[in-house]
Amino acid sequence: MKIKVKKLREKAVLPFRATEASAGADLYCCIDEAVCIAPGERKLVPTGIAVQIPEGCGGFVFPRSGSAIKKGLSMANAVGVIDSDYRGELCVPLINLGSEPIVIENGERIAQLVIIPVELCGYEESDTLDETARGLGGFGSTGTK
Repeated sequence: MKIKVKKLREKAVLPFRATEASAGADLYCCIDEAVCIAPGERKLVPTGIAVQIPEGCGGFVFPRSGSAIKKGLSMANAVGVIDSDYRGELCVPLINLGSEPIVIENGERIAQLVIIPVELCGYEESDTLDETARGLGGFGSTGTK
């Protein structure tokens, strides 16, 4: 599958899969000057690109595990969802979960994009739901071991 990518700024970098078996393609920031994110602070960082996600799929933006463990850099919304009809610039809401400021330079890898098929379903109100073995058991109801 090929995903169409439109560069919105000249210095933007197309998503890139680091290995042939990589599920995610790295997303790179496209900024005019370095961005500093203080501990606990959130910043919306642009990529300079727009993508065309095929109908029946969603684009899911995940944090990069290396950045999370080494720097404490993650995404403020955990996972971003790009709908197939969105054509605007991809921007990544980053958060510094570490104890030191993080400086991000232009062209750094800031997240990863995964294209996943999705079921486009509708919703209807119902007075009943099918019974299951779990039933109403919520958080922690299935145990820890």
